[in-house]
Amino acid sequence: MRQYAFIGLGMLGMSMLESIAKVTDQIVVVDQNPALIDRVKDLVKTAYVADAMEGGALERILPDALDVAVVDMGDNIEAALLVTHSLKKHGVAEIIVKADSDERSEILGIVGATKVVRSDREAAARIVPLVLSSSLYNFIPIGGDLVMAEVAVPSDLPGKTLVEADLRRRAGVNVVAIRSKDSTAYKNFERDYRLVESDLLLVAGNEEDVFAFSGVPQATAHTKKSSTISTIMKTIFTPKSSKN
Repeated sequence: MRQYAFIGLGMLGMSMLESIAKVTDQIVVVDQNPALIDRVKDLVKTAYVADAMEGGALERILPDALDVAVVDMGDNIEAALLVTHSLKKHGVAEIIVKADSDERSEILGIVGATKVVRSDREAAARIVPLVLSSSLYNFIPIGGDLVMAEVAVPSDLPGKTLVEADLRRRAGVNVVAIRSKDSTAYKNFERDYRLVESDLLLVAGNEEDVFAFSGVPQATAHTKKSSTISTIMKTIFTPKSSKN
């Protein structure tokens, strides 16, 4: 099961957390604001009131096996840079960071951010499916329930043609185009083209079917947290006082 961490609970962080918490509780949250931690403590596995910038704090708090980290430090670019760098050293493969300018986005990319986004609910809605499934590479809402997405070829399809795969009937999705993971260009394919493991399928369909095809967990399958969930409320570090 994928493990998530949220460092800072700004608008982007909170929006993504509320969506991801509907399908999993394997989430660690770190924020200096006790009120925000209290708001989310029942949604996640562990919640810490702590200063993420304090030396060694994240190394002690975060689990070793961490798949995705979301960093939302508000307008504090120094904090975002330090936290991103710390997460990169921790070995986190996917680091999503909130930024408010192209210049800051570029710097965050240099220190380790794999995706930089603006802090709004639309951005959160587009990113959440991507971090819930390792098979989903791009996700674009079209309108209503219709979406398009790039999805890795499922393990049972390599060697089959699209006719043999019969995805429209079996999965409710239509394949629009195919490209390789190593290329940005889509390629034409004949009826007898046989899928390979490195292909990405550009598919269209309703959101529920596309999510099911790409392995995005559904909120309806996620039961209410039981009382055995370990929610940790403690202040590990106090913020440094500002110097006059």
